[in-house]
Amino acid sequence: MRLTLDDGWRATVTDDPLHLTPRFAGTSVRVAPYANVVERNKFLVDTFGSQEWLWDSPDVFRFAPAGRQLVGAEFHLPEESASAEDSARVPVTPAVRPGGLRADEARDFRQEITTVLCRAPGDAVLTCLRDLDVLDEPLEARIGIAPDVALLVQHDTVVGWSLTDPARYLTTAFAAPDPNPPSTATSRLLTECLDLITQPVIYEVEDRNPVALTRLRAVDHALRNQHEDRHRADALLALISNLVEDYADPPTKQKP
Repeated sequence: MRLTLDDGWRATVTDDPLHLTPRFAGTSVRVAPYANVVERNKFLVDTFGSQEWLWDSPDVFRFAPAGRQLVGAEFHLPEESASAEDSARVPVTPAVRPGGLRADEARDFRQEITTVLCRAPGDAVLTCLRDLDVLDEPLEARIGIAPDVALLVQHDTVVGWSLTDPARYLTTAFAAPDPNPPSTATSRLLTECLDLITQPVIYEVEDRNPVALTRLRAVDHALRNQHEDRHRADALLALISNLVEDYADPPTKQKP
């Protein structure tokens, strides 16, 4: 199968998926071999494809010049969550087929980020789509480029990606995820955090809706006091840290 990404960029599906553990940190999912900023910068210099530039933050696909094989990827979560009705329309077929990508040519391109997040019940799967029009037609393929990370294909075009069992891969910065399964509390709090950082709830937080702020403070308190699964709790605290800093405390009244 040959796939098209943005800018008319083409790649061929191979039988070699990445054997790298995904890292779900902040609002991005990384599938890459680097473990710190220095290694990441060298990785970008030594590869080609789509990458971030200054204030531009597209999704990242990086390929090795020798062989043009996919060697890393990074995806950003959209800010908008689809309704429960639209999320329920995400097809369950076809099944994921493990595979890698080989670039047709060694040149850079830009891969636009997806625009809408579809959440399965309990956030067991996060599916990020180019737009909701994708749901009007069946998918042609799901290419599993790494454990629990798949590209969604429609009309030979990559129209989204998905992460299965996202709670398992929660981590901070460049650290490897905890190899132990996530706790029930962590999975529940992941759902609360995703509610808070995506539309429409984030609008209520930014408007200082009392109910939304109470919810934000409760999640922050629960995460700070969670003793089990501490590494993932810290990852979720980092996910909502900006909201907590900006909105959790009542605004200070200025003296006349």
